[in-house]
Order: sequence, then C-alpha cells, then structure tokens
Amino acid sequence: MDYQELNQYNGVYSAAEEYEPLNRYTAKTFGWMAMGLLATFTVAMGLYLSNLIWYVFAIPYAVFVLGIAELVVVIYMSSQINKVSVGTARALFFTYAVLNGVVFSAYFLIYAFPSLVFVFGATALFFGIMAVIGYTTRADLSNLRNFLVGGLVFLLVFWLVGMFINLERFEILACTAGIFIFLVFTAYDTQKIKAYHQAYSHDPQMARKASVFAALQLYLDFINLFIYLLRVLGRKK
Repeated sequence: MDYQELNQYNGVYSAAEEYEPLNRYTAKTFGWMAMGLLATFTVAMGLYLSNLIWYVFAIPYAVFVLGIAELVVVIYMSSQINKVSVGTARALFFTYAVLNGVVFSAYFLIYAFPSLVFVFGATALFFGIMAVIGYTTRADLSNLRNFLVGGLVFLLVFWLVGMFINLERFEILACTAGIFIFLVFTAYDTQKIKAYHQAYSHDPQMARKASVFAALQLYLDFINLFIYLLRVLGRKK
C-alpha cells in the first residue's frame, strides 16, 4: 500500500455511514498494535515458561521456516489489503504476531529477564515520544520515504554480509543506525495514520483495514526498535 497513492484515493461516500473522528481512529490503530504486542509477549513467555521452546527450536531449520512464514504473511497482507475482508486482515495481523512470539521466545534464553524488561520500557518510552512527534508535527514526513527505504536496504545488506564475513566490530554502528532508522519510522508511520483516515474516512470497510495495516507497521517499528536496543543495552545470560 503506497503512502502517496493513499492521498489520491477517492473514497466511497455514503451519507448513511458515520464519520469517525481522527483521535478515535488513531486510538483504535494503536489499540490493535498493543494487542499484537500482547499476543507476541504472551506466546513468547508461554513457550519459555512451559519449556516448549526447546521442542520448537529442536526442529531442523525452525528459525528459517518461521522467518519465511512471517515474510509471507506480511507480503500477502500488504499486497491484498484492498481485497481481503476486515476479519481476514485482523487474522493475518495476529497470525504474524503469534509467529513472531514463537521467534521471540528465544530471547528469554539469551538475555536476562530484568534486562528484557528494562529494554522493553526504554523502547516504549522512545516509541511513545516519536509517536507523539509524528502525530503533532506539521512537517510532511512523507519526504523521508527514500531515506528510510535506503536505511532498510543498508541494514539488510549489512546483516546478509555479516552471515559470511565477520563484521562484529561494526555491529554497534549498525545497531545505532537501526535504532535511529526505526525511531524515524515510528514518527513517519504515525503520521501516515492521518493519511489513511483522510483517504478512507468515507469508506468504513477500507478504513478498518487501513487501521489494521497501520497497526502492523507500528508493531514492526516497535519490534525492530526493541531488537536493536536489546543488542546495544541487553545483558546476556
């Protein structure tokens, strides 16, 4: 779903449909994001406390299979958001959150629990600050699109190359860049909620789907910000 195309979208106007205020629409979007994070945390904690995590990761290539499954869900949801129903969009979102919870359960084995709690709190604080900036600023953050895409490409290339070449001494630099990129992404994606609301305010079905899609984007911002902060601040067992 292209950000610029959304601003050109002509919604289906219906006098019978009730107009939803921006503040309520935004609150619902962050509500979906919060429920996704809760689902991820519940699954990760449940697998860890029940020791089922050992059985999951004992399966050959489990991490790769889970990673591919997550990628498929995100790509499908992104490409079919205009076609799927609201219920399907929500189901895809929570499917991704649950799959990510399975992957995240491994962090309970790697990092000390107090460290995870501390980094989660730091992530929530920084995320909240950037979300407020994105929501209140009058600057057009859509101009940052190329910069953010370039940052994602840099991070992807760095970690792919790191699989074959030892780049450990540059890891802190890459993680710092990742923190900065996803902080900016948080403000950028928060502002996009306004664009979705404006584009689909008179098409309730599409507005609901756009809200779930925006929640997925914010969820990914939070998760990635958490991961990079954890790499920098986390204390391993």
